[in-house]
Amino acid sequence: MTLPLLGIICCRRIVGDAPNHGVVERYITNTAPYMNVTPVLIPATFEVIDFKALASRLDGVLLTGSASNIYPTFYGDGEEDAVGPLDFDRDKTAMALCDAFIDAQKPVFGICRGFQELNVHFGGTLSRDLVNHHAPVEAGYNEMFDFSHEILLEKTSPLFNVYNRDRILVNSVHFQGVKRLGDGLDVYAKADDGIIEAFGGDVNGAKVNAVQWHPEWETANNQDYQSLFKYWGEVIRG
Repeated sequence: MTLPLLGIICCRRIVGDAPNHGVVERYITNTAPYMNVTPVLIPATFEVIDFKALASRLDGVLLTGSASNIYPTFYGDGEEDAVGPLDFDRDKTAMALCDAFIDAQKPVFGICRGFQELNVHFGGTLSRDLVNHHAPVEAGYNEMFDFSHEILLEKTSPLFNVYNRDRILVNSVHFQGVKRLGDGLDVYAKADDGIIEAFGGDVNGAKVNAVQWHPEWETANNQDYQSLFKYWGEVIRG
């Protein structure tokens, strides 16, 4: 059986003096096996990609989390106090991927930064410092990703059917989040403080589904995270 092909966006970083394109490995190894897909990395090289051709060959695309923030001019906010690190090449690539896959009526998934990219793509805006909605700033790397809180699932959302309950525990590693939800998107889950944690929709026949938390973190030890990726695998198969 031939597995569906899932495009996974890369980030652009300078290593030494040279630009490099890559993605944290867990976005590959902790997603593809549960979705039952073959991963294909997409570099953040906006100028050399034929996005229409790419969307015709792949079955869906995942916009990953990242240490970088979205350049604020993409959602109409001032750039003079932009909080870095920033990755303008990834921003342009992500927006073009959204255009191409939605035009091709193929699913687009987002995690953390990818969740925020999708919101911006649909005309939404971002809050740029959610001080009370992430792990303590002094926390270590593992502690940050283990920092968790409950979210409330909307009973009309597909995620409610995935879990068959209205609350789940998720981790939280983000300093930015949805301020105004993008056009055509529906809220799938919120935190108790009102912050949107998941959204989605059917746009032009393309399934959009994104979460603010990190289900790719220690997925093998978390049945709820596995269930999300299995659901996304069902979405990519139609």
